[in-house]
Amino acid sequence: MTLALDIVAGTLLIGGALLAFIAGLGIVRFPDLLSRMHAATKPQVLGLMLLMAGLAVELRNLTVGITLVLVVAFQLVTGPISAHMLSRAGYRTGKVHPELMIVDELTQDLERAEKLDELDRLELERLHRDAVEREQREGGAPDR
Repeated sequence: MTLALDIVAGTLLIGGALLAFIAGLGIVRFPDLLSRMHAATKPQVLGLMLLMAGLAVELRNLTVGITLVLVVAFQLVTGPISAHMLSRAGYRTGKVHPELMIVDELTQDLERAEKLDELDRLELERLHRDAVEREQREGGAPDR
């Protein structure tokens, strides 16, 4: 039984290391930021899961197993969020090549947000102007 568990653990560890290596290779080889972010997150998370599973099988300790499950859970929660935020920051700073993208929904979202911001600014100016006019009609200075 111990030999079988050692073989399973070794297989999981080698598979996880191979996926981590593929993630690193993708970061070096892919041409643009978004492709690199994809290569950095997808196989890396699965590689980490395989490594942690292999480690849990090899160590056969409940406390360590629970800790490894927490490591994987935090990686699953934080990895996609951090990749999304980094990709969005790269997009806004011009590090993304638009000619390589098939679909670009973020440009449409940003244009829509800019229009809404402009409408909000105009509405605030109108409200301020109305308040100033009302104060002038009533004979007092507007509050600032």
